[in-house]
Amino acid sequence: MNCRVFFHDKCFDGACSASLFARFHRECVGTASSFEYRGLVHRAGKMFEEEWFLNDGENAIVDFKYDPSEKLTWWFDHHQSAFATAEDEAKFSAGQQNADGTPGPLAMRQFFDPKYISCTGWIAHIASTKFGMDVKPLEELIYWANIVDGAKYESAKSAVEMEAPAMKLTMAIESAQDAEFGQRIIPLLTEMSLQQLLEQPFVAERIAPLLEKHRAQIALIGERASLEREVITFDITDQPTEGYNKFIPYYLHPDATYNVGLSKSSFRTKISVGTNPWTTKPASDLANIAEICESYGGGGHPRVGAISFPVDKEAEARKAAAEIVAMLRDRA
Repeated sequence: MNCRVFFHDKCFDGACSASLFARFHRECVGTASSFEYRGLVHRAGKMFEEEWFLNDGENAIVDFKYDPSEKLTWWFDHHQSAFATAEDEAKFSAGQQNADGTPGPLAMRQFFDPKYISCTGWIAHIASTKFGMDVKPLEELIYWANIVDGAKYESAKSAVEMEAPAMKLTMAIESAQDAEFGQRIIPLLTEMSLQQLLEQPFVAERIAPLLEKHRAQIALIGERASLEREVITFDITDQPTEGYNKFIPYYLHPDATYNVGLSKSSFRTKISVGTNPWTTKPASDLANIAEICESYGGGGHPRVGAISFPVDKEAEARKAAAEIVAMLRDRA
């Protein structure tokens, strides 16, 4: 039997989650003879198509929104905005607990907790506490998934100058345009150290050109970004990119509290909204970014989120971004 693993594409935590899930499944479940990986990206409109799911195997989604398909076997997520609709959330809840209070039919297959920093850490917790998996060999992977996805870097300098192997791997994963790269790197994430993985020829050959592109993005955002009333804004939609280091704005403007950036890729126009991880403001004074993004059809975490518009809806995205900027500046 095959297991198809859907994961958050172009995301370090998404790739790590897919790798850890597959290793967990092999060691603790053992019903799949092979695994295939399919990346998912947030986009305007429907996230899933029913025909994507296997009819004669297992289907797993990790680090991505819930789907109510009856074909979904496994689901792990930690995003506040994990459910697209109230009906989806009700469907998930119905599978967790029966009317008499006993565990539901999916209580040991589908798991959600928005308090977890990374989905990798969440899967590791469930695998070890509910299935008895030994996750100690994976401590480095779990540690860095928490750092990267939770923006727990020591400083903006460490996040942007990327000296650690995990940061270079994050750059490679986020920038990959070919599905083959994910197919190759995901199984190895739980089989070797991050430095060893970085030294693999198919990974190493990507790093130098990506670092050059990264330096160009720092320069571009530096030209476009401005800080007013604690909010950084910039628009690089005229320079299409498949992704950039989200900490560059805070590296350039360390006194900011929030960041609202507009960018465009091959498949969407995107508003990225974030909170400076190094702000000295108390958490109680900060806006809930996930809630703001959800109101425009996006989502994320309390401190970072995004909204996707069709690639030809740049004017709508720009209008929404302006409204969000005004909202955040009013809180300053």
